Amino acid sequence: MRRFARTVVLLAAWVVAAGAQAEAGRVAPELHGERWLNSEPLRMDALRGKVVLVEFWTFACRNCQNVEPHVKRWHARYQADGLTVIGVHCAEFERERELANLRRYVREHAIAYPVLVDNALRTWRAYENRYWPAIYLVDKRGRIRHVAIGEGGYAETEAEIRALLAEPS
Repeated sequence: MRRFARTVVLLAAWVVAAGAQAEAGRVAPELHGERWLNSEPLRMDALRGKVVLVEFWTFACRNCQNVEPHVKRWHARYQADGLTVIGVHCAEFERERELANLRRYVREHAIAYPVLVDNALRTWRAYENRYWPAIYLVDKRGRIRHVAIGEGGYAETEAEIRALLAEPS
């Protein structure tokens, strides 16, 4: 029975990863939300020529909190090379919808990159996203090139960031 359960979990993870990678190659949808923290509103078409990391997260999600240090490190390490990190905060619970709670979390956790507040899930739906956390890497031409769901795969995601930054504009 244990072997069967492990096989089912591994198969489910493979299906999720395969479905996420099917998103790769399509034009990244525009960003829509209620407000921006740490930035004026950003538009995907205005970010052409840059590599964009779009992370769907919510502050009370433990998995999102575990991914956070990696996203912050990539922002600090690659921003000068042309990486733009955008956190798309999609609340799951009512307390996460309260702007004061999100502002406090962003301040206390020293999140310096732009955060889009997407309580209505407009950007979430446009990306056809279904997971917290989820990372979409968008190339300089505005196409989704890599999708990472959940925790882990950090070395692979960072290698993808480097490869996309090395591509010509």
